Amino acid sequence: MFRFVTALLVSLLTTAPVAQAAESSGPGRRPNIILILSDDVGLGDIGCYGGPFKTPHIDALARGGTRFETCYSTPLCGPSRCQLLTGRYPFRTGLINNQSRNAIEPGREVMIPTVMKKAGYATASVGKWGQMSFGPGEWGFDEYLVFKGSGKYWASQSAPYTVNGKQKQLAKGEYLPDTMHEFLADFLRRHKEQPFFVYYPMSHIHGPILRTPDSKPGADPDRLYADNIEYMDKLVGKLAGELDRLDLRKKTLVLFTGDNGTAAFGAETATVHGKTVSGKKATMLEGGSRVPLVVNWPGVTPAGRVNHDLTDFSDFFATLVELAGAKVPEGVTLDSHSFAAQIKGEKGTPRERVYVELNGKSYVRDARFKLTNGGELYDLSEAPFKEVLVAKDTAGGAAIAARRRLQSVLDQHPTAPGKADPKAAAKKAKRAARKAKAAAGDSP
Repeated sequence: MFRFVTALLVSLLTTAPVAQAAESSGPGRRPNIILILSDDVGLGDIGCYGGPFKTPHIDALARGGTRFETCYSTPLCGPSRCQLLTGRYPFRTGLINNQSRNAIEPGREVMIPTVMKKAGYATASVGKWGQMSFGPGEWGFDEYLVFKGSGKYWASQSAPYTVNGKQKQLAKGEYLPDTMHEFLADFLRRHKEQPFFVYYPMSHIHGPILRTPDSKPGADPDRLYADNIEYMDKLVGKLAGELDRLDLRKKTLVLFTGDNGTAAFGAETATVHGKTVSGKKATMLEGGSRVPLVVNWPGVTPAGRVNHDLTDFSDFFATLVELAGAKVPEGVTLDSHSFAAQIKGEKGTPRERVYVELNGKSYVRDARFKLTNGGELYDLSEAPFKEVLVAKDTAGGAAIAARRRLQSVLDQHPTAPGKADPKAAAKKAKRAARKAKAAAGDSP
């Protein structure tokens, strides 16, 4: 664990509620918090990061808030979501890949909603959950809409969903992302007089890439991919509009990010300023983990600011707990490092490095170099487009010092691949077949 994390976290999170946050969101009131987690959305999928797609509503959040340039997730959805909600790296929780969902349970881990509830927040989860054990209710969410698996949109996918313990089936022509939005809007209306925390793991834009309600007949795959990004952005705009209508916008912190990088089918299209990003989802390259992070809190977050501080997904825990004036759970080793100060436009104490892990592979990177647990050192001066391998026998003083410095961090973060699941291949084949069938014949 990074040397500065524990001491700083304790000093930040055992204080009284954050006065500035409470005052900025209204007399005696702490900020409402909505964390939007898009699915398979990398840097090149968002317009304000230089992507070729139209995302005017997300771009508006960035213009009115702060855009973080170097935010790192885990390269795959299950470990990424677990790290975000627990503030702990995969080697600590045991959820190191999508097949290790049962490694965590409420008796051993504490997630953000449990801490927020103790601080007086109403909590809701709206969307994807299946890559983690149990359900949102067992992990501390008061209310939830959840669907199994990934990339669920239409009834033809045989996509039941569950609302507060009751299973429901999509009607023909019903678009699940719209149903999720209506659930969220209803939650906001019913809880507008108290602080709330909403975790919003969207369907978009995980495959299969199907038509949206706005798609035109006969659209080709590239057009459908753009349609899905645009509809995701449309839903973000509808959420912002609902907050305005309820007079909650200035009282609400909205964070938008992606659970991992762009998937293979979009990686060539989702360029940044016309240049291809190194790697994609599920890889240990920049494109696997470097994701967009836009933060907007009117009157608190500086408008139009671009932040280059390193952040990783463990940091959401400490950040949101601090802003909510909550208490960090006792007896829990956290990897989380708060960026609440940066959200408020202050310098704060940024991370010196981030750590990324997936199924026994790992790396740690600082502002310039990246070292893998396989011993490869990369110069990231041209990231996210190029990662230049540094020769092991280099005489460069900066590289030698970086290897020594980063190796000391890896030594404190032991990793090991998960055990092979003999049923995993069969399950994967069945999922692929279902997705292919849905993609071939799906429309409302």
